[in-house]
Amino acid sequence: MKTQSTYSLLVRSQEKGRSLFETAVYSLLVLCAIASVGQFATQSVTLPGDAVAKTSPTVIVAEAAPQRPLPVRG
Repeated sequence: MKTQSTYSLLVRSQEKGRSLFETAVYSLLVLCAIASVGQFATQSVTLPGDAVAKTSPTVIVAEAAPQRPLPVRG
């Protein structure tokens, strides 16, 4: 009787449906990685210098009481 190695027993007993499942899982991982890189590439970037240039300062002016002209002495 010939003794078989553990490796040859494992190779012959490998599940056939498992390779299809592994292919699907690896394909899904690759697609997720591509999608995340795509999202990162299309994301807009706001630089600190751009934020100052794009926004205008908001100025609130309160109503001032009417003032009399100051007399000029000369």
